[in-house]
Amino acid sequence: MKFSVNWLREFVDLPKNPEEIADLLTRAGVETEKIETRGAKIDNVIASQITSSSRHPNADRLTVCEVDDGSGMKRQIVCGATNYKVGDKVPLALPGAKLPNGTEIRKSKLRGVESEGMLCSAIELGLGSDAAGLLILSPEAKVGASISDLFPSDTILDVEITPNRGDLLSHYGLAREIAALTGKKLKSTPRDAKIETRKTGVAITSTRECPFFSARKIDNVKVGPSPQWLRAKIESVGIRSINNIVDVSNFVMLELGQPTHAFDANKLKGDINVRLARDGEKFLALDGKTYSLKTDNCVVADQERAVGIGGVMGGEETGVTDSTKNILLEAAYFLPASIRKTARELSLPSDASYRFERGVDPEMVLRASHRATELIQEIAGGTPAKEIATAGKIPANPPDVSLIYEKCNRVVGIAIKPKIIDEILTGFGLKKTSAAKTTTWKIPTYRRDLQRDVDLIEEVVRAYGANKIPGLERGRYSASSAADHAHDFESSWRNQLAAAGLNEVRTSKLLPRERFAFSERAIELRNPLSEDAVALRPSILAGLLAVLDRNIRAGAERIAIFEIGRTFIPPTGKEERHLGVLLWGNVAAAADWRSQTNRRLDLFDLRGALDVVVPNLSFRPGKLPDLALAVEVWSGDQLIGFGGQLLASKSSAPGSVLVAELDADLLLAAGESAKKFRELDRYPAITRDIAMIVPEKISQAEILRAIEEAKEPLLESVQLFDLFTEEIGEARKSLAYRLTYRDRSRTLTSEEVTAAHAKIRERLRRDLGAELRE
Repeated sequence: MKFSVNWLREFVDLPKNPEEIADLLTRAGVETEKIETRGAKIDNVIASQITSSSRHPNADRLTVCEVDDGSGMKRQIVCGATNYKVGDKVPLALPGAKLPNGTEIRKSKLRGVESEGMLCSAIELGLGSDAAGLLILSPEAKVGASISDLFPSDTILDVEITPNRGDLLSHYGLAREIAALTGKKLKSTPRDAKIETRKTGVAITSTRECPFFSARKIDNVKVGPSPQWLRAKIESVGIRSINNIVDVSNFVMLELGQPTHAFDANKLKGDINVRLARDGEKFLALDGKTYSLKTDNCVVADQERAVGIGGVMGGEETGVTDSTKNILLEAAYFLPASIRKTARELSLPSDASYRFERGVDPEMVLRASHRATELIQEIAGGTPAKEIATAGKIPANPPDVSLIYEKCNRVVGIAIKPKIIDEILTGFGLKKTSAAKTTTWKIPTYRRDLQRDVDLIEEVVRAYGANKIPGLERGRYSASSAADHAHDFESSWRNQLAAAGLNEVRTSKLLPRERFAFSERAIELRNPLSEDAVALRPSILAGLLAVLDRNIRAGAERIAIFEIGRTFIPPTGKEERHLGVLLWGNVAAAADWRSQTNRRLDLFDLRGALDVVVPNLSFRPGKLPDLALAVEVWSGDQLIGFGGQLLASKSSAPGSVLVAELDADLLLAAGESAKKFRELDRYPAITRDIAMIVPEKISQAEILRAIEEAKEPLLESVQLFDLFTEEIGEARKSLAYRLTYRDRSRTLTSEEVTAAHAKIRERLRRDLGAELRE
């Protein structure tokens, strides 16, 4: 909820700095989310009056207004709004004004008609969010007065009120809280409603949903615009001005927290009855929508139909309009659970339901009615009835709560003097009714959330200051270690490999008597528990091959697996963490750009799997007795493992089996050294393609090296996207690369990219003998 600091100061003395108010509330558990500055400190924006209006000769949606700016001269203004009428007073931005959104006002022609300024909406002046039309000023506004005089500067606190603190949903309620926290006295409190009551004219059929209801007749009111002070107050916290009667109702709700509602008394038929709705009963609400009600919805009704959804919204048929002469002012107490259920079922939230469903102060019902009546008399005239019609009973006071001082100290953790505890609880509105080791406290009607002794202890802590209570050291901070970093890296590897389409497996660190590939040198156990666990694995691939055999027997057509685990290196049994990867089977045509038919997984797929976890990955020719197409796996300039295609004699699987095994500790070191960060690119990239035909013996690494040796500073990345060998001659291949160019400090021109691209093309032609395809 939004609170005006100027409004709060009317009830209590506040710290001069709004940040201090926000900090005070936040430390007490009432979080202040945002601090805003409101007001219209804008030069050359004044109040003006529209004296005539006509259609623009060249535009259907524009009008030409003549306005009085108080100087004795008339100004011609072209306007696009439609919510005004001749005689209205509106803000006028004169030539030379600069609005909060940066707009500078000058004399100009709009569709051929000269405009000597601009008529402004609330959002253009930073006075609200309404952009639908002009900001209509109060009739009392003086023509020619500066807009800053009409809307003085103010600070708005956007406070997050928890659901149990309905007592804070008003300026008086929050000021009362601040007074308790600071030990200051309130400057004023709502006056008691000293008025006679009668039990005729209203009735309550559903006392559970509405325990208490009141209605007061006010005759001969004059409905019209609100005075400037009233509009400024409600608009400062986001409530749009409608008319003086509705604005008074909203003002009292914002001031005291008790919603009220005014009916057009002449449109009511007979007495008021608060009852449950009939199943399927239709209701036209003030928002212009018709709602179908249920039997558990509480409604305010006359003798013919429902005229309001109790505690939620009034009806359009009985709403106050400019022709209203007599009103019936409602003030009531509704059961929070009933209002919450109704508002949710109908998807009809309102400012009233927001307060009723959190619980309003029953003692404030008649006080708010009396306050609203006084303001209506002051602003709209009228003669209020000498009696107020009531039905039901105001809910009983909350039960008393007992508190033991010793328990308070034990829970808080420090000794707080009983006198301080008494002062704190008294400041929050509680009254001590017994004095001993166990004290009894009378709970105010607006604090029904205080039900147990621990609730009172919480109030003591909030006011005393949690920052004054020393903390107890229950644990020690543990600095991040190398093991933590290793665990984080392993977790990231698992996620990346899984995202690349591989499944993680866990295999035993012990090998069976039947030896698999890469395990001939395994260290045997002296006393194995079984024939399935007789040796420590020297390679992680032994377990992956066993998984492969089981899955093939189960009918799998494709195997892509990995494992991260411990290995034991002969002859000493040194433990090392290894990452093993195994690929076997087919790739579906739909998932592969290189072939229109199913193909076997190959060495390129193995490289793609490793590329997601190995920084600066490269394959170099290697020699291993158990592998065909053996390669060494390098990360930059560091050898971290091996890979290749398994010899057919090492596995019973049909087709090629691709394997790789990396030293995870070396991979971890390579990953940490390769971690770099840079800011996001601000300027766009430009891509150009190079297609070439080269001898088949030229490798991808040679081509990339030739491109990189050009040392073109604008080149950002190189990507191969096409490869074919058919119909271009024997021992030749066609390659296509996409080159990306970017400058991090500016936007490149096409000519700069063309020159850089030509330089690289020429180097490929000269160094590799590439035949460039246009």
